Amino acid sequence: MTRRFFILLAWLLGASASASVAETPVCRPAKFKVVLDVGHTVSSPGAMSARGATEYSFNLKLARRIEQELRDGGFVQTTVLITEGDGRVQLLKRSKQANAIAPDLLLSVHHDSVPQSYLEPWTHEGVQRSYSDRFSGFSVFISRDMPKVKASLAFAKLLATELVNRELRFTLHYADTIRSESRVLLDRSLGVYAFDELVVLYKSKVPAVLFEAGLIVNRDEEVALASSERQGTIANAVHAAVVKFCERAASGERR
Repeated sequence: MTRRFFILLAWLLGASASASVAETPVCRPAKFKVVLDVGHTVSSPGAMSARGATEYSFNLKLARRIEQELRDGGFVQTTVLITEGDGRVQLLKRSKQANAIAPDLLLSVHHDSVPQSYLEPWTHEGVQRSYSDRFSGFSVFISRDMPKVKASLAFAKLLATELVNRELRFTLHYADTIRSESRVLLDRSLGVYAFDELVVLYKSKVPAVLFEAGLIVNRDEEVALASSERQGTIANAVHAAVVKFCERAASGERR
């Protein structure tokens, strides 16, 4: 065979390989929409921390930090969803607003407490407050009644994995200790639960996860969760999980 033939063959093989690489689906952050749902509202602020700060204030600060991390990473269509009102009305309202945005992913940001029976009194800066240092750690929830349950579970595990990789601990007390609020534990190695009744999840038309960043009634964990360092670590973990989820979405793995 002539030298010209081998040159032509090499060119054809190279062109084929280049075309294959070009056709490989990739994550395009600028086109990937993320909604960060700020749990609770100003008038219905959720749990109260050991030192008297509202869960809503924690949720909003963390959501803003995650938004900054995602936008800095190219996910410029990230939206922080803030809702007003009380009760079930605001829950349905936030679900409707989120679905109207039609995101590729919804993450509902929360901080946790414990049942009243586990709380103990203490005095902080002259004011009597309630606390519980028995439990600590994050938890991640999905609803098995939502349309995109498989994709939601996939992101829940990605998020929990990234948090664990950054040496953050998850809590298993929902499954093992608090029987009055027991949840189905879907992954004991990552702290991923099923909470089927959560409106913001089962009403979602897109992959959706509710993230409890930690227990603000735990006095030490409250301080950590309020710190810029912890918020930055969580935001970094969310970003890494979103990148991996986006890559899977591009290749069709989440369907």
